[in-house]
Amino acid sequence: MEQRVSLITLGVRDLERAQAFYRTLGWQPATPVNEDVVFFQAGGLVLALWGRSELAEDSAVTDSGGWGGVTLAYNVRSAAEVDSVLAEAASAGGVIGRPGAATFWGSYSGVFIDPEGHPWEVAHNPGWRIAADGSIQLGASPATDAGPPAPA
Repeated sequence: MEQRVSLITLGVRDLERAQAFYRTLGWQPATPVNEDVVFFQAGGLVLALWGRSELAEDSAVTDSGGWGGVTLAYNVRSAAEVDSVLAEAASAGGVIGRPGAATFWGSYSGVFIDPEGHPWEVAHNPGWRIAADGSIQLGASPATDAGPPAPA
C-alpha cells in the first residue's frame, strides 16, 4: 500500500446544510451534485459529504452518534491567516471550538466545528512549508516553498 490518502468522507445528517456550509467557505463541488453525495477537490485528495447512516453501513461500523475520533486540519502560511480562516468559518455557520492561540509545540492554531460536528484544526506551523498547490512539505527548506513568504 502506498503512503497516501485519496479520499476523506464526512458522514452528515443534513447533506444540504453541510454542502451550504462548505460552499459558503468558497469550496465548489468538483462533480455535478446529486441527492446522495457531494465531492470537493481538495488539493491532492477528495473530500466527500455523504449521509451518515449510509456511510456507516458502507463502512461496516455501528454509528454510536458520537465523535468518531478524527480531526481534519487546514494548514496556513501565517498566524494571521489562522484567525482569518476561523472568522470565515464562524461567518459561514461554524462554531469556534478553540480560538487561535500559540501552542505548546511552537505553532499557532485554533479549531472550528462544521454544522455537522466535524472539527477542523486551522494551524500555522513555521517548520512546515506549503507549496503553491497547497501540499504540505514536512521540514522542507524555504527554497522549495512556492507559496507566499512567511512573515518575519
